[in-house]
Amino acid sequence: MRRIAVAAAPVLLALACRGESSLATRQTSLLVREITPPPGTLALPLRDGSVRFAVIGDSGRGDEAQHAVARQMIEWRQRFPFTFVLMLGDNIYPPHAPDDYRKKFEEPYRGLLDAHVEFRAAIGNHDEPDEIFYKGFNMGGRRYYTFRDGEEGLKGLTGAGARFFALDSRSFDRTQLAWLKQALGASRSRWKIVYFHHPLYTSGRYQAGARLLRAALEPILVDGDVDLVLSGHEHFYERLVPQRGIAHFISGGAGSLRRGDIRPSAIMARGFDTDYHFLMMEIAGDELWFQAIDRTGATIDAGVITRRAP
Repeated sequence: MRRIAVAAAPVLLALACRGESSLATRQTSLLVREITPPPGTLALPLRDGSVRFAVIGDSGRGDEAQHAVARQMIEWRQRFPFTFVLMLGDNIYPPHAPDDYRKKFEEPYRGLLDAHVEFRAAIGNHDEPDEIFYKGFNMGGRRYYTFRDGEEGLKGLTGAGARFFALDSRSFDRTQLAWLKQALGASRSRWKIVYFHHPLYTSGRYQAGARLLRAALEPILVDGDVDLVLSGHEHFYERLVPQRGIAHFISGGAGSLRRGDIRPSAIMARGFDTDYHFLMMEIAGDELWFQAIDRTGATIDAGVITRRAP
């Protein structure tokens, strides 16, 4: 966390002094309903024209655990044909070698890459700066960027869909925060999803750093009507109780794991820190469905989030 605190200290410390009590809750509300599917069963509805994607974080080890999670992703994609994968940082762990992109990304996910699944990465604290130029991560040389995936209506008409905002949480400098505020304000997508490496809320070991980052970023997320925040860094799975009207997920176990690292917390809705995992999501209309899968193929969490605009 030292790099984050130093890089963004002037912004973060000034905002942290304001305190969190003055922050408003956004007007759009979220209703979360948990689902318990039978073992091996897909909980996602596969609606016509829906937005379908997977989420991985802290993946780039190149070891057997990462390969095992990747095999589950390939197997579950036969039932849930997601078209892209969000990467939540620490995509390539050190030591960094010339063939790391092959060993720690291309080989584990070869079955997905050959099926033309697109990976969209955010950068983490263990990533090299040059990763933003690696073609397989689709960052286009940018530390932060946005893209959209459209939802198709039953009659073939493009719906409101979802817009995704990838951020660089190593340094929430003023330029990046100003860009995010403008981009959120300009978006007319139904779902606004922001993803980056370091969590804003956590029941793990990085709670102090999360409070500091939250002071800088959360007011912009609330004002920009963001629905969902995805992050990694903590090497476990956690779905949190919505905070200020925003849903938060931590998915940092696609290649790294800290067993027993989740602490008791009032903000945790569901946690899992005994094995590796990945996450699948589907957006259809005002509903976002989710299902988290562990290394053995078992469902560790599933449900649906319903978005209710004011």
